[in-house]
Amino acid sequence: MNLTLVRIMAPKNRLLIGILLFIPCFLSGWELLEAQERGARPAQAQARETILLRPARVFDGQSAQLHEGWAVLVEGDFISAVGPESGLTIPRGAQVVDLPGLTLLPGLIEGHAHLLLHPYDETPWTDQVLLESLGERTARGVVHAERSLMAGITTLRDLGTEGAGFADIGLKAAIEKGVIPGPRLIVTGKAIVATGSYNPKGAPEWDFPKGAEEADGYDDLVRVTRDQIGRGADWVKIYADYRWGPDGTAQPTFTEAELRTVVEVAESSGRWVVAHATTPEAIRRSVEAGIKTIEHGDGGDRATFRLMADRGVALCPTLGAGEAYAMYGGWRKGVDPDPARVVGKKESFRLALEEGVPMCFGGDVGVFDHGDNVWELELMVDYGMATIDALRSATSVNARIFGLDDRLGEVREGYLADLIAVEGDPTEDISALRQVRMVMKGGQIYKR
Repeated sequence: MNLTLVRIMAPKNRLLIGILLFIPCFLSGWELLEAQERGARPAQAQARETILLRPARVFDGQSAQLHEGWAVLVEGDFISAVGPESGLTIPRGAQVVDLPGLTLLPGLIEGHAHLLLHPYDETPWTDQVLLESLGERTARGVVHAERSLMAGITTLRDLGTEGAGFADIGLKAAIEKGVIPGPRLIVTGKAIVATGSYNPKGAPEWDFPKGAEEADGYDDLVRVTRDQIGRGADWVKIYADYRWGPDGTAQPTFTEAELRTVVEVAESSGRWVVAHATTPEAIRRSVEAGIKTIEHGDGGDRATFRLMADRGVALCPTLGAGEAYAMYGGWRKGVDPDPARVVGKKESFRLALEEGVPMCFGGDVGVFDHGDNVWELELMVDYGMATIDALRSATSVNARIFGLDDRLGEVREGYLADLIAVEGDPTEDISALRQVRMVMKGGQIYKR
């Protein structure tokens, strides 16, 4: 309409004409917003698709034998059918993803990582805690989360921010909202340490920020445990021992009663407790207190591992961290003799295997490179674990340890579609897990 004509009309008519002119503009703007919103949510749109995956073979998370010729049907977030393709009912319009020559298996479940840390040969731990800003550390965490996912880690338990507050809880929320790519996170927040035991430390007249939250005694431990839970911790992590003994030796930090207090408070909220424990006494106290998993276990002996096996308490041996520390100290693997730390680690791992301790895949990633998680599995096999058992540890066993075995860790109908495809046969050569060619999480393909 001619705008000059509108101006000479009566005021009432000009208002009516103005409204009529505005409506198409409003509708166009609304359509533009809708289009922009659709463009901003590709993950949700793709997650509702029906996808047929056609790999060469499938490892289901349990069987020692690979299933040749199987296909997997994904509808939305979940696996709707698994088996020989000839026996599947495939909906019309399903997207077909051919994975020739590849092995399809459950997404890997990393049991011990620190997304807010990066390798200590780049920057020492103390400098990361004291000198790197929360913004920088969170930005690094975003990068580390994506690297982990691209390496086939679709679920990751982050065991402490090491001085970065509750940034892990923020990372988890950002991943769940689709803001950034990353694994499903199980987070612990700050972790709990006994006063005077943890680092950084310096001149005794100064109070330094710590890499975890200090708490002691019944009332303090109850308050801190509840506070961490209230802020979003999925598990509670406590340091049952640390290097605060004479000459820096590892010694227990909490009494069995204190550990039990934390367990009782956490379990009353439906959560579990994980303990850093390297000495036989700290491991024993932790197991007796009801702690669910033991991290490191370097100095564990046959008696403590037998106790763990009897109670069903799992060990995350963190073999990668042990070797990384040694290499940062100058050890040249394959050239120099194994240092005492590595020799001791091999022995304790062997004892734990012999006693039948449930074995968690968790390398303490962050001490070494994010995305290099498979190194831990390679070391588990190198130190004496059967390849198929290591593979199960990273899939169905970790799912059971973390209480996720009703939806993760297996290629099974009704389970979440967290799947990866790799070159080669990981049941024969664990290093095949380094050759990740496809990553799917919740029915969405992130790497193809």
